[in-house]
Amino acid sequence: MKCLPMITFLGVFPSIALGAAPSAESLIEGMENTLWSDSNHGRFTMRIETEYWARELNLEAWMDRPEKALIRIHAPKKEAGIGSLRIGDAMWNYLPKVDRTIKIPPSMMLQPWMGSNFSNDDLVKESSFVDDYIHEVTGSEEAGGVTVYRVVSTPKPDAPVVWSRLEFQIREDHIPVAMIYYGERDKAVKTMAYSAIDSLGGRQIPTRWTMVDADNPESRTVIEIDSIEFDLPLDDDLFSLRRLRNPQ
Repeated sequence: MKCLPMITFLGVFPSIALGAAPSAESLIEGMENTLWSDSNHGRFTMRIETEYWARELNLEAWMDRPEKALIRIHAPKKEAGIGSLRIGDAMWNYLPKVDRTIKIPPSMMLQPWMGSNFSNDDLVKESSFVDDYIHEVTGSEEAGGVTVYRVVSTPKPDAPVVWSRLEFQIREDHIPVAMIYYGERDKAVKTMAYSAIDSLGGRQIPTRWTMVDADNPESRTVIEIDSIEFDLPLDDDLFSLRRLRNPQ
């Protein structure tokens, strides 16, 4: 599966009169609600690709925003049972082969999750785009009959984030198209492209998410949403170390 990087694409937006656009905050908040809502439970396929090899994971995930998330691997067999749990700003990984629970320090939140192009933070959403960044609409274009807005987000003072800025491409209906992460010296680090819009969980969402490293386009991770439910009640006991170790 090959998806072209979106890094250069975000730079082609023309300037717009800001008064004609929705607020940047409403676009970001609408995007987060579209993708995750207040709570969700889904099944996903993650395919990790490099120049030399590829592997696939089958995942199940629960999220109770903004504080809790749980991810569990079901396949392949050698990695089945591995899980990640976030409660607030704390995160743990469980390794069933050695029956060990490891707490992940904040300094490790940007490390790759299971060797993928997604970081620990990307998967469990420790940071909040709405709460941790200042947003500005800087351009728009028409694409496929809808308006797509370019939003540039810079960290708030003292926000617990490491990105120097983020750039989003968000449709007027709050469906994201792409996102670029910038690191030190304002250099693009990686790009997320959203595609394959379909009706799942009672709403239109992008069902394929592709993360590509800026300095190595041959390294990418593709997440396919197989099924998802939104706004369902989730038991607090689900998000516990006991359930992380024992799903029953």
